[in-house]
Amino acid sequence: MSLMIMATVVALALCFAPAMGAAATVSARRPLRGNDTLVSAQGRFELGLFSPAGSSGDRFYLGIWYKNIPGQTVIWVGNRASPLSGLASAELRVSADDGNLELVGPTGASASPVVVWSSNRSSSSSLSSSPGSNTAEIRNDGNLVLVDGGNYSNVLWQSFDHPTDTHVPGAWIGENKLTGEYQTLTSWRNAQDPAPGMFTDIIDPNGTSEFFYMWNRSRAYWRSGVWTGQIFERLPDATESITSYEETPAYRRLTNVITDNATITRLVLDLTGQAKLYIWVPATQSWQLFWSAPTMQCEVYALCGAFGVCEHRSQLPCRCPPGFAPVSEEDWTLSDWSGGCRRSSPLTCAHNVSMMDGFLALPDMKLPDGSLAVGAAQSKAECESTCQNSCSCQAYAFSSGGGGCTVWHGEIRNLEQLYADSGVSGSELHLRLSQEGLDILHGADSKKRERTLWFVLGIPFAGVATLGASVILAWRFLLARRRRLASMEYEKGSSLTVYSYEDLRATTKNFSERLGGGSFGSVYRGVLKRHEGDNAIQVQVAVKKLEGLGGQQGDKQFRAEVSTLGLIQHVNLVRLLGFCSSGDEKMLVYEYIPRGSLDRYLFDDGGMNLSWRERYRIMIGVAKGLAYLHHGCHECIIHCDIKPENILLDEDMSPRIADFGMAKLVRRDFSHALTTMRGTIGYLAPEWISGQPINAKADVYSFGMVLFELISGRRNSKGYSEVEAIGSESSDSWTFFPVWVAGKVMEGEVSAVIDSRLRGNVTPEELERACWVACWCIQDEEARRPSMAQVVQALEGVVQVHAPPVPPALQHLVTLT
Repeated sequence: MSLMIMATVVALALCFAPAMGAAATVSARRPLRGNDTLVSAQGRFELGLFSPAGSSGDRFYLGIWYKNIPGQTVIWVGNRASPLSGLASAELRVSADDGNLELVGPTGASASPVVVWSSNRSSSSSLSSSPGSNTAEIRNDGNLVLVDGGNYSNVLWQSFDHPTDTHVPGAWIGENKLTGEYQTLTSWRNAQDPAPGMFTDIIDPNGTSEFFYMWNRSRAYWRSGVWTGQIFERLPDATESITSYEETPAYRRLTNVITDNATITRLVLDLTGQAKLYIWVPATQSWQLFWSAPTMQCEVYALCGAFGVCEHRSQLPCRCPPGFAPVSEEDWTLSDWSGGCRRSSPLTCAHNVSMMDGFLALPDMKLPDGSLAVGAAQSKAECESTCQNSCSCQAYAFSSGGGGCTVWHGEIRNLEQLYADSGVSGSELHLRLSQEGLDILHGADSKKRERTLWFVLGIPFAGVATLGASVILAWRFLLARRRRLASMEYEKGSSLTVYSYEDLRATTKNFSERLGGGSFGSVYRGVLKRHEGDNAIQVQVAVKKLEGLGGQQGDKQFRAEVSTLGLIQHVNLVRLLGFCSSGDEKMLVYEYIPRGSLDRYLFDDGGMNLSWRERYRIMIGVAKGLAYLHHGCHECIIHCDIKPENILLDEDMSPRIADFGMAKLVRRDFSHALTTMRGTIGYLAPEWISGQPINAKADVYSFGMVLFELISGRRNSKGYSEVEAIGSESSDSWTFFPVWVAGKVMEGEVSAVIDSRLRGNVTPEELERACWVACWCIQDEEARRPSMAQVVQALEGVVQVHAPPVPPALQHLVTLT
């Protein structure tokens, strides 16, 4: 069997105690009242009235949730847009008149009970001949069904045909060709309101198998690609057997999200407009995010509403530009940014110079849609004047490089903040503000300070021209000094800092303390200053000085590392703080990781021995770091050189992946990349050596080799002699070490491969799990290797790992030695 873990996900333990007897039902004679609930036969799902977590408790909804999972996780809501105002007279019942399932109770507009929701089967539909005998129940898959009282197999209505924001195994989304109805997912309005939100998932109305994520049901911002027979084109390989598509004369639909009964999964169209696949982890009693699309929040169209700015580096994705404030502060606190921003001071559109609206420059912006090119404007001043002369003009941008003048009228959506150090260039957008708004931003006394500066500097000079020149020089000097001071300060959470060569030479005391090095350069210890209030704190850094690769290759190596690490932050990745590019001198400034690289602890005779607990933590930490690079970034980042020398250990012995000089970025719409061979012998996947295109599975192979080394405490590139095994010199047979390990694992002798320094102090289950995962990672065929997200789940015990085969390529090495 293959360890495409998500294709055969098994063995997640459920702690549900099966309920005895038949499932509870609702009928005309037995309605569900107030706080009463229905529970499925096996005790997995519960149906009843609920009030969203964190709300004031004055709104109640008919919902279905997981019964035995802590923290109410709702998968379906009936009366999304029509909440009840109380429970006293609330009732879920089967109508004696037409056999429909209906929710009755008080609303804000009426204290008397009214029907707020119904299954809405018409009298002409194929209801039973005796409607009053119909019954409703919650089934073990979470499906609420209304069945014919005289024929239990005749399902008259089911919640699976009417999803809300969540798709669970057994449910479907797509098109019913017979009725022309579309089953879609629609996000909640906000964290406390399940009313339909701004984002919808819908199958292509033109008849293809492709799914679109829509903003306001009018604008597609992500598409799945068509069904290939195994996966949707734009979904990662890891989603194979998680999603399934079928087309019949009656349906076009996505049908399941893992059908294994022992695994709890749900696919949610989130408040952020992203679809997120979660898996329940019993060991941690929490939902683990496995996959999301789009990958980056800012790829969701108009996430932040009109005039809102999306910024993916921030903890919260949306902010208002200077001079603006949220239309609804309350909605923003509930993660509903759709209302956007409005000006704190309205535009005047006056032609009086003293009252004329002005413009605020927003640098490094992704320009929004809906622009209008103005051909007559030949300069920035003309472009600004063009916008200023139209009361409906809200912003302009001017580019002398061929873009010309562009203006925007009406509400502006889809603004995104870009960063100069990210490798993606942005433009300067000039947003229109009233003069009052500009004065508020600049401060009421800004003009007074300006007049004082002119007066003080103007005394020694006789001529107006001299006075002007001196003021400009003085101002430039102050700005340059401010920039220099700011560039030398390390501020946690800031963007990359640009350093001069002299700055870093002083920081490292003329590169006097070498920490280590590799084929691309040496690393030196340095000290920067960080200011906290009035106190200056020294912060240790590691300065990597690129050497021996001058010219084009050196520039390429440098740009790769800066662009790769410039935007990513993860607890298991070394953080890049800044860089220097001064002529042929190119340096990178990293956070300092005190305990050095993993190889010192595994292979140095005098090195400190690692306990099994520390080794297993390192395995999981490195796996999580790689999973983030492969699945959690805007583009898939393939490290290309995973080995113990590139894994650093911090003070808590937690691993940090370092040295991204060989990294390869792969766009999400490409499954492979063709590139020159890179990496280290002993860790290279077969596709590198054969010159084939590679993908993230090349890192998986390298990780598998590192697992062998963590388990055994020895280099995988060396052979294994029978002398070592039996303590005798009578045998001179030799086997490639990973082949020997794989053989022992297949024979069930995993204890034979552990590092002797551990003296048997290991956790047997973890040892077996690590050995089997390592063998799966080094499979010849990349399709047979798990993804790093799956490896994390396997090492954490979320999924069961089956016995792997010995890779044929490694087995072949035996005949060559």
